Amino acid sequence: MMKKTLVLSLLLSFFAFGSFAQQGISFEHDANWASVVAKAKKENKLIFMDAYTSWCGPCKMLQAKVFPDKELGKYFNQTFVSAKFDMEKGEGPTLAQKFGVRAYPTLYFIDPNTQKVVHQVLGYRSVDQLLAIGKVAQTKKDESSSR
Repeated sequence: MMKKTLVLSLLLSFFAFGSFAQQGISFEHDANWASVVAKAKKENKLIFMDAYTSWCGPCKMLQAKVFPDKELGKYFNQTFVSAKFDMEKGEGPTLAQKFGVRAYPTLYFIDPNTQKVVHQVLGYRSVDQLLAIGKVAQTKKDESSSR
């Protein structure tokens, strides 16, 4: 009986972890800016960039409470190439200067072809707010490409 319980709990843990891994916004891992831009061009998508720092409280809240949301992830993963950059490490300081980051978090929607900001917001946003902001950014992309 103990063995069956152990096997069952291991299976449930596996499936719970497997489904959890599929939820939320899927950010490019260990990406550099050039690879993010290339992927977004290839997929004809805007770049969603989270400009954050390790010490920023609202940044941590986005990471813990907003980015993992399943519906948000579904929309963002279909619509954008998402990337996170710590503005104090690696390419972060260069990107912070390029895009004029003044506070954290700043969330950018960037056209990969021109590397110009299509839309941006500053600070923490709820799941519903970020979903609406993403839709506004996509609308702006659609409007500029139809001209």
